Amino acid sequence: MTSCPASRGRIVLSDPRGGTRHAEHARSVGAVAVGSTPVPAFAPLKVQVVAQTQFTPPADVPWETDVDGGQALAEFAGRACYQSWTKPNPATATNAGYLRHILEVGHLSVLEHGTVSMYLTGVSRSLTHELIRHRHFSYSQLSQRYVPERDAAFVEPGVIADDPALHQLFTDAADASLKAYTDLLEGLEKRFADVPNATLRRKQARQAARAVLPNATETRIVVTGNYRAWRHFVAMRASEHADVEIRELAVMCLRELQRVAGNVFEDFRISTLADGSEVAASPYVSEG
Repeated sequence: MTSCPASRGRIVLSDPRGGTRHAEHARSVGAVAVGSTPVPAFAPLKVQVVAQTQFTPPADVPWETDVDGGQALAEFAGRACYQSWTKPNPATATNAGYLRHILEVGHLSVLEHGTVSMYLTGVSRSLTHELIRHRHFSYSQLSQRYVPERDAAFVEPGVIADDPALHQLFTDAADASLKAYTDLLEGLEKRFADVPNATLRRKQARQAARAVLPNATETRIVVTGNYRAWRHFVAMRASEHADVEIRELAVMCLRELQRVAGNVFEDFRISTLADGSEVAASPYVSEG
């Protein structure tokens, strides 16, 4: 078991199959009501692969490879450019060798055919504001207009969680925002009581009340990207220069990508900084 010093309470357990699984935060997720006052809770970061490319090779092409899925599709697409089905070069006869050559020469368009979808939970709204700048991804995010946030959890930066006084200040602020949200929601629901459509009534109340929720509010999001887009995301966000929360996410995503598409992502190396947090980099990808 290894803990993540940059985010106290988030525990990452090594998976013998090469992936990662994540222990729940010591505190429960979802606010707990004490009387009528909501108490803020803290959400654990979790990354789950929920879908990836399936490849069906054409029956009339005299070629086969040693993997399946998106990695096989990337190789197929590359060989289709040159009709090199007989694998004339021994160095690129395996899928790993072929994709390594693709990375070396920068023929990255073939990596756009394979995709991976992930379900991310325990991430803050401030993180997703940065995440959606990656325009080659597709997103579906929890809607605060349709989902009430009375039981919202929060993502607390490790540098705050590690200091008792700062942690208390953060907790008090989160508690105040939840109380304000709850009070506003109740008042707005009364104000819109005459709206005949119940769904519209709830949506109007929630979309106004959410204005007081902070950037630290937990959200949940499905992200789909092709291999090339995921490589760019990891290069940009697993860097030492990235925000701590999204850097932790990028490293966790990389571990999942290396588990499901190792030949495409094996060039990335994860290392540990002096503060105990992790970064990742590849000789084939820059931050730009």
